[in-house]
Amino acid sequence: MKIIILGAGQVGSSVAESLVSEANDITMVDVDSKRLALLQDRLDLRTVVGNASHPSVLVNAGAHDADMILAVTEHDETNLVACKLAATLFNTPTKIARIRSTEYLAHPEIFSTENFCVDFAICPEQILTEYIEKLIEFPEALQVLDFAAGRVSLVAVRALKGGALVGQQLQKLRKHVPNVDTRVAAIFRKDRSIIPEGDTIIEAEDEVFFIAAAEDIRTVMRELRSMDKPVKHVMIAGGGKIGKRLGEALEKDYQVRVIEHNYQACERLAEELNHALVLHGDVTDETLLESESIAEMDMFCALTNDEENNIMSALLAKRMGAHKVIALINRRAYVDLVQGSRIDIAISPAQVTIGSLLAYVRQGDVVAVHSLRRGAAEALELVAHGDARSSNVVGRKIEDIKLPKGATIGAIVRGLSKSGSVFGDSLISEQEKRSQESGSSVKVIIAHHNTVIEQEDHVILFVINRKMIREVEKLFQVNVGFL
Repeated sequence: MKIIILGAGQVGSSVAESLVSEANDITMVDVDSKRLALLQDRLDLRTVVGNASHPSVLVNAGAHDADMILAVTEHDETNLVACKLAATLFNTPTKIARIRSTEYLAHPEIFSTENFCVDFAICPEQILTEYIEKLIEFPEALQVLDFAAGRVSLVAVRALKGGALVGQQLQKLRKHVPNVDTRVAAIFRKDRSIIPEGDTIIEAEDEVFFIAAAEDIRTVMRELRSMDKPVKHVMIAGGGKIGKRLGEALEKDYQVRVIEHNYQACERLAEELNHALVLHGDVTDETLLESESIAEMDMFCALTNDEENNIMSALLAKRMGAHKVIALINRRAYVDLVQGSRIDIAISPAQVTIGSLLAYVRQGDVVAVHSLRRGAAEALELVAHGDARSSNVVGRKIEDIKLPKGATIGAIVRGLSKSGSVFGDSLISEQEKRSQESGSSVKVIIAHHNTVIEQEDHVILFVINRKMIREVEKLFQVNVGFL
């Protein structure tokens, strides 16, 4: 696939790295020649220096025969204009824009074919906010990812000594939770992946990925580790776009405090947040943290625009007694260094966001993609089309499907129509969600060796190595003769 990525920032660079490794033809456009040069030294891609909203720059990038435009510059207006130009001048089939402003997102008609011709709009800040919300709802988890319109969850937890299943074989999971159907999709032990079998023994400190219906998540988690007390007190370091969104999302259900160093920003936050307490100060100020009872905080979220400040404030908060700390970190090397140390969870914004983009690039009918373990693994939701003659999966038992080693089918959702939105899954309207939830015919099936996949099933897979993705996608593509 020929893809033009507009914007070589954190999101654009991460997407490029992912897509280049899958043998796509990538051209990167940015105004910063030094940034492009660094990318070209590291990745096999073509670069063009220039403004992404200029027709001549798009021509130089090869827009005349591109399959997709990913407009992910830092400026919404540039992204919107680029998509409009791609549609008007080059008839580009797929146009995706990164949109940050709530002013634009509040008016979806802006993205229609009559206006800016955006096929899909993603909002990284909203995706990150929802991701952090899940971690606060399930404080024991390292990751909580939703599939099938929220009906199925894939959860990563660290198995701790004292958990009912630690030191026991996986096949005993059903005995411990007889009324809940679940499946362990993967286990990572000291960064080494282990394909789960019935006789696999869970050890303390294992990172265990399991899949279950959303309402059964807490029941399964109790078997792997002792449960933390529910989160009540949350401190947010940084009142920028993400901090503000998170404050708005949490303030009705939690006691929230937001620390922001910019006085004018503090005043705006105080006006826009109804229940959260807004504080002016430095997030690395030990005296301020102590005066605001940091030791009583169930969750400390370091979300400033400065990753060094996020790391230092999270470490300080943890040392001063905060129960759990989360830090937003852009550099992947930093994430790998601090994850699982004194900082409980290090979040890479680009890695969280990338799944929303990859879903549109994957071959076959892909509903959702989630990047796992900082890009090393993936979880996908694909729709099975065709019949027993035209498909490699429809009408077959899971044990008869030739999955590549390391790929695991975790669950199947039957009776769910694929929902579409220009905003992607994270911004589906409340009306759509209620409509999806009302469908009584939808059935969640945890996959077992004798489970048969039917036409239009939503199949959720875990892939421990991204190099297997193409093989998995080919399995779900119907034969050319299928109509």
